[in-house]
Amino acid sequence: MKIAVLGAGNMGTSFSKSFLKYELIKAENLHLITRNKDKIRKLNQEFPGSKVSAFDEISELDADLVIIAVKPQDFAFVAENILFRFNEKQMLLSIMAGIKIEKIQKLFSHQKVVRAMPNSPSLLGMGITGYTAAEGISFSELMQIERFLNSTGRSVYMEDENLLDGVTALSGSGPAYFYYIVDAMIKAGTEMGIEENMAKLFVKQTMLGAYHLINNSEKNLEQLISDVASKGGTTEAALKTFGENDLKGIIRKGILAAEKRSEELSR
Repeated sequence: MKIAVLGAGNMGTSFSKSFLKYELIKAENLHLITRNKDKIRKLNQEFPGSKVSAFDEISELDADLVIIAVKPQDFAFVAENILFRFNEKQMLLSIMAGIKIEKIQKLFSHQKVVRAMPNSPSLLGMGITGYTAAEGISFSELMQIERFLNSTGRSVYMEDENLLDGVTALSGSGPAYFYYIVDAMIKAGTEMGIEENMAKLFVKQTMLGAYHLINNSEKNLEQLISDVASKGGTTEAALKTFGENDLKGIIRKGILAAEKRSEELSR
């Protein structure tokens, strides 16, 4: 299979590296396309054996799968200024946030579109991607797409494209929520006199360990919390303060605000 990546930024190149790492494609079958001509030399060094081109130099695109990885705000410009046209057999996989399938089909005059919403841990092969597809795409074609998405972590097919706004709010934006909480915990540690790097070590390792406990325990979250929060103890004191300040409600409102903004951007 030949793959072209239209938009060789962080996410586009990370996807490309995952495809090569897991030998889903050969280097000579990868074509990276960038608007920034200053990046061509660096991309040639990063992807030896692959083809690297400037956006305005391509009149015909030889690829089975084209990954659309441009910034959402640049999409209209790219669609209006490409010199080539997609043929009916080519599959488009969009990883642009907030751009609906119908708009991609209209601006590219092309029907075979899959839309995916990855998150930033995909850069390390530990992401999760929600994806959906236009009508007329076969099951075997979707399975091929899923193989590529799974090389960056895990993927989940969504029947309803509108749910991708929720996926964007939950997992697309999700890493920032955890960073926010981790930052608050580290700052609390320094207030208590713990040196910052030491506080970071304690918080990061605690977060990592908690993740593995969630992943490997048969207990639900309430039981896991109860295991840590003994009656009248330190954890109970913290949880009581969280409850009095409606921390769960604040987080919920924030995520719903992110979903609303995703819907607005989609429109």
